[in-house]
Amino acid sequence: MTAISSFVLFDTPARDLLHPFTYTRAIAEIRIGILTIKERWELLLNEKVQVLTEKYLQDDYTANIRGRTIFINAAVFPDENMLKKILGLQSREMLQCNNIIIAFCTDRNDIHTIKDIRNFHPANTIDYNEGIFSMQYPWQLTEYNAKAIGYDFQLLTKGRISNPVSSTNRLIAAEQIFIEEGATVEHCIINASGGPVYIGHNAVLMEGSMIRGPFAVGEEAVLKMGATIYGATTIGPYCIAGGEIKNSIMMGYSNKAHFGYLGDAVIGEWCNLGAGTSNSNVKNNASDISIEIPGHGTVNAGLKCGLMMGDYSRSAIHTSFNTATFAGAACNIFGEGFPPKKIPNFSWGYSGRYDFDKAITHIQNWKKLKNQTITTRESGMLEHLYKQL
Repeated sequence: MTAISSFVLFDTPARDLLHPFTYTRAIAEIRIGILTIKERWELLLNEKVQVLTEKYLQDDYTANIRGRTIFINAAVFPDENMLKKILGLQSREMLQCNNIIIAFCTDRNDIHTIKDIRNFHPANTIDYNEGIFSMQYPWQLTEYNAKAIGYDFQLLTKGRISNPVSSTNRLIAAEQIFIEEGATVEHCIINASGGPVYIGHNAVLMEGSMIRGPFAVGEEAVLKMGATIYGATTIGPYCIAGGEIKNSIMMGYSNKAHFGYLGDAVIGEWCNLGAGTSNSNVKNNASDISIEIPGHGTVNAGLKCGLMMGDYSRSAIHTSFNTATFAGAACNIFGEGFPPKKIPNFSWGYSGRYDFDKAITHIQNWKKLKNQTITTRESGMLEHLYKQL
């Protein structure tokens, strides 16, 4: 049997349905659970994986595809049986479930774009009949986050011993709590009976934080004093979180440092929610939420859907977002009354357009606060998006 030379996570052609998060990243860089999709696959496979995405994002990712390669649909969440099936694929074999491609194996070296994947014709198709979770819409990230946290918790902690928990804390189901090296947790209430709690390297949980699992807080992230967290919630690396948060994801480097409610929401990277910012996650008539998606008609999102905010966006103090508000990338959101439910990329206020140079300067200012700087690659990617307006 010929050895596998490389593994590639590919975006599906339907990646646009995951906007606003895929404006600025490949599907493989979305965080759900504790890890990003790419990080999860690298742990499972015990090696680095490559990423195939849209051309304007591809420079971010290695894509030196050669030899026998297994291509994996980045939108499909793995399980142990699926992993075995994928690793068992032979050249020109494809694994699929209900016409969704899970993975395929090829010796060909002519797949360089996500469009090239459409031209792959397998010699043999294997049906996977055990069911899958495949991300299609952004609100599904919160719907699946509890299972993802549980899966990642087992993956990250198997065979390891948690760092000790200070006696100042009040714990329920302590065996379901894992604290990484350098984390500071004092005078907190943590209930892991409903799902595991993972506290990352050098994270800080300030006094009075109240947490119900499933919950994950990433490296160097901070929970402010008195934070009230309901599962399933992920606070990504280098985030600052406070107030009341329920069943939400902050992907990384973002701030919700003050009081206000965030529920069934997904916040991208490098965002800032001003003091008192809140979102609605349920319609006031308790009916299902219908979301209009250009080119795809109306989609039923179920009973709950909060704020979906793209990278580099900010809201003013006391901003109140309606149920199922979609804010694009690099927006400065302020104004009287409720913001629109659809906020385009580079919005200034509710209806203006951000000056591009000003937007880049402001992003740089925010990145400096976390000892980072905007890269040439980021500026080029944002300029591409700006020109699409």
